[in-house]
Amino acid sequence: MVRKRAKNLTDKDIADIVSILDGWSGKLSWDLLIEAIEQRRRVTYTRQALHKYERIQHAFSLRKKALSDDAGTVPEVESPELQAALERIARLEGENARLAAENQRLLEQFVTWAYNAHTRGLDNAFLSRPLPPVDRDQTFRPKVTRAAKR
Repeated sequence: MVRKRAKNLTDKDIADIVSILDGWSGKLSWDLLIEAIEQRRRVTYTRQALHKYERIQHAFSLRKKALSDDAGTVPEVESPELQAALERIARLEGENARLAAENQRLLEQFVTWAYNAHTRGLDNAFLSRPLPPVDRDQTFRPKVTRAAKR
């Protein structure tokens, strides 16, 4: 059976996959993640395709570490309402840890950029200039006549 190539991952797709990882409990492997994505999104990606995206890599590593430390396991309780609340808390704690790690990586990137800008002699005033306004008007294109096409 020949499988059709899955569409490229968009930012929303990556966010959905990271969300799956945030709520993950139990054993975690790339194969199990691929199965979960297929069940939830009806599309299959390879480990290599998922591993290519840094956010997915870091979310996977962080969740794997949390699960190995037993921080990601949810105890079983009798009440379905309490069980749902415990699962939601675990998912939110996982998301919080991932966001804190992403924030730390962004801060490290900013420090690198600030250092590189300083070594190039760029000052804070130059770096803080506002972006130029976006021109959303129709671009003027002159009409092409038949004579010009020849």
